[in-house]
Amino acid sequence: YINPMSITVITLSIIMGTIMTMSSSNWLMAWIGLELNMLAILPIISKPKTTRASEATIKYFLTQAIASAMMLLSSTTNAWQTGSWDILELKNKFSTTIMTLSLMMKMGAAPIHFWLPEVLQGTTLQTALLITTWQKLAPISLMYMISNNIQPALLMSAGILSMIVGGLGGINQTQLRKTMAYSSINNLGWTIMIMALSPNLAVMNIFIYMIMITPIFLMMTSTSTKTLQNLTTTWTTSTATTLSIALLMLSTSGLPPFTGFMPKMLALNELITQKLTTLATLAIMTSLVSLLFYLRITYLIMVLTSPMTT
Repeated sequence: YINPMSITVITLSIIMGTIMTMSSSNWLMAWIGLELNMLAILPIISKPKTTRASEATIKYFLTQAIASAMMLLSSTTNAWQTGSWDILELKNKFSTTIMTLSLMMKMGAAPIHFWLPEVLQGTTLQTALLITTWQKLAPISLMYMISNNIQPALLMSAGILSMIVGGLGGINQTQLRKTMAYSSINNLGWTIMIMALSPNLAVMNIFIYMIMITPIFLMMTSTSTKTLQNLTTTWTTSTATTLSIALLMLSTSGLPPFTGFMPKMLALNELITQKLTTLATLAIMTSLVSLLFYLRITYLIMVLTSPMTT
């Protein structure tokens, strides 16, 4: 039993923390919003009374606390140099780099992604959904606000690295929560890479990803699916749900003619327009690697378990 008052306070704190950060123009207020949000989600992660959930909570807390400390260091150094706490006035090169790394750590982008698969694996599916969608809004909005001041090379290299890590990490997974974590890292790679050239496109990319991943998690929750093996047995009990998961997985991979293909095509178009053909080729190659594990899941669902093939 959970006290309804506690649920109300926690929910309001999570919502208020994110909105506070997104609507703030001052680094201190943005930091306070992120802290409020982080402290409110800790009880939710630790709700299942298991050692794995406790471990996930501590891992989440430590990474977010380190990222928050880096954020304070960056904004304080910038205020010391420029005399302004304004988010848009992040002019110091050192501050900008530290801030970018801090926001990437908060989102779970490579090379500081190690906490994300572990935390998702230790929590429930609903909490995993919360971490991969809502918890990314505040850092993404801050990155969007300072995107003009960040060095494009830093964003692009982090983006490509996230794509590679997300693609290779997901291949050998049997746990769906870990697979979705690597999928999230891969998609963040696209978002961060294109943030350097077209911040609006980056925001559209992350929103489309969130819209696609939400029903996947909700359907996995409704069918109590946690592993690939579970997924192969749900066809007989809930065919429409299983088919929807398969199609959404293909959409998330960026396969035409699904929705997920559009932001990737626009991102590649932007890269080629800016004469970054090598980067575009690299992005396509890493996309093929991630397509491999999405196709594997779809194959398991639609070919091996479908009554039409037996």
